[in-house]
Amino acid sequence: MTKTHVFMSSLWRLIYWYVPCLLLGVIIEQVAWCLFAAALCHLIWLYRSQYVLHQWLWFARSATPPEGKGSWESIFNGIYRLQRRHKRKRKELRTVIRRFREGAEAMPDAVVALDTDYSIVWCNKLAPQLIGLKWPDDAGQHIGNLIRTPDFIQYLNGKDYQLPLEITSPIHNAKTLEIRLMTYTDDQAMLVARDVTELRQLEQVRRNFMGNVSHELRTPLTVLKGYLEMLEPDDSDKMFARAHKVMSEQTARMDALVNQLLALSRIEAAQDVDFEMEVDIPFMLSMLEQEVQILAADKNLKVSFDIAEGLFAFGDESQLRSAVSNLIYNAARYTPDDGSIFVTWQQTYAGGHFSVKDTGDGISVEHLHHLTERFYRVDDARSRDSGGSGIGLSIVKHVLSNHDSVLEVTSEVNKGSCFSFVLAQVKTVKRL
Repeated sequence: MTKTHVFMSSLWRLIYWYVPCLLLGVIIEQVAWCLFAAALCHLIWLYRSQYVLHQWLWFARSATPPEGKGSWESIFNGIYRLQRRHKRKRKELRTVIRRFREGAEAMPDAVVALDTDYSIVWCNKLAPQLIGLKWPDDAGQHIGNLIRTPDFIQYLNGKDYQLPLEITSPIHNAKTLEIRLMTYTDDQAMLVARDVTELRQLEQVRRNFMGNVSHELRTPLTVLKGYLEMLEPDDSDKMFARAHKVMSEQTARMDALVNQLLALSRIEAAQDVDFEMEVDIPFMLSMLEQEVQILAADKNLKVSFDIAEGLFAFGDESQLRSAVSNLIYNAARYTPDDGSIFVTWQQTYAGGHFSVKDTGDGISVEHLHHLTERFYRVDDARSRDSGGSGIGLSIVKHVLSNHDSVLEVTSEVNKGSCFSFVLAQVKTVKRL
C-alpha cells in the first residue's frame, strides 16, 4: 500500500462523512450545528480507536490485532506486522547470542566481554576459575577492580593490545595467565585469559636441562682437548694423524656448540635488561671489524663497515655483542670466496639501525621463518663444513627480544641476504 493510496483513502472517508452532514445542515438550515455534531462524532470515534489501540498494546495477551474501521484498520495491521518482524528479529538475535555463549563456553580459555568503559558485560564458566570473577554478582564491575595487578592496569591503560601480557592468577599464585585484549565495534573489548603454567614450567625444564647438560659437557671436553693437545701426531702414521685432526676439529666444534648453548641459557635466564646502561656500539663494531678481517682474509672477502660515530645504544653490552657478532660471523662464514660483506650502524627516525648484507647464496622463502629456531639449518652439509651450530640466530632472537626489537631478514637466492634490526633507545655522544 503506497503513501498516495493511504492519503486518498483517508481523504475520501472524510468526504463521505462530512459532505452528507453538510448537505443535511443546508436542508435544515443548521450548517454549523451539523458540522459540529459531525466533528464531535468523528472525535469520539478517534478517541475510542485510540483507547482500543492502547488496551491492545499494553494489556491484551493476544498478538492478534483488534478490529478497526477506516484508517485504523491499516494502523492495527501495520503495528501487528512490525511486532511480528521484531519478534522474528529478537528470535534471531537470541539464537546468535546463544551460539556465541555456547562457543565461548566451549573454549578452553576464560572469556570476558567488556563494555566501552571496561565494565564486565558477560563471562564464561572458566572466568571464575582462572580470574576469580563472580557471575552475575560482578556484572557491571570495572575489570581493573577485580584484576588489580599493576602490570595489568598499565596494560589496560596503554591501549596497545598487540602483544599478550603474562600475570600471576589473582586467585592462584602458582598459576601463570596469558592475558589478551581484543577490541571490536565501538571500542568494546573481549578479554581472553589462558593458563600457561604448564607451558612455562616445560620451558623452564628445557632451559635447565640445556644449561645443565652444557655445564656437564664442558669438563669431558676440556679433558679431551687437553689430551689431544698433548698428543702430537706422528707424520709416519698417517691414519693416526688423520684421526687426530678429525678428533681435534670435532672437539673444537663441540666446544663451540657448548659455549653457544651456555650463552643462550644465560640470555634466556637473564632478568629484565637495564636500559640505563650505555653501550658503545661503534667501539664494539670496530673491534669486531678487526677480528672478522682475519677470517675474511682466508676467503678473500671484501668487508666494509659504515659506522655512525658516537651513536650509543642502551641495554646489556654482552648480549648486544653476542647478537652483532653472530650476525657478522655468520655472514663471513657463509659468504663464498671473493664475496662482499657490508655492515652498517646508522641513526634513523626509528632509532639505531644495524644491518649486515652479504653476497652469499641467499635463502629461499620457505626457510626464512625458521631461521631463529634452535639447531635449524638451511643446508646441513654446508653448516657442518663451515662450523655452524644452528644456535647463533636463536641467540640473536632472544637478545633482540630482551631489547624490545626483532630480527628482520630479507634474502634472494643467488644474490645474498640482509639481516637487520633497530634499537629504539639510542643517543649520540660526542667524542672528546
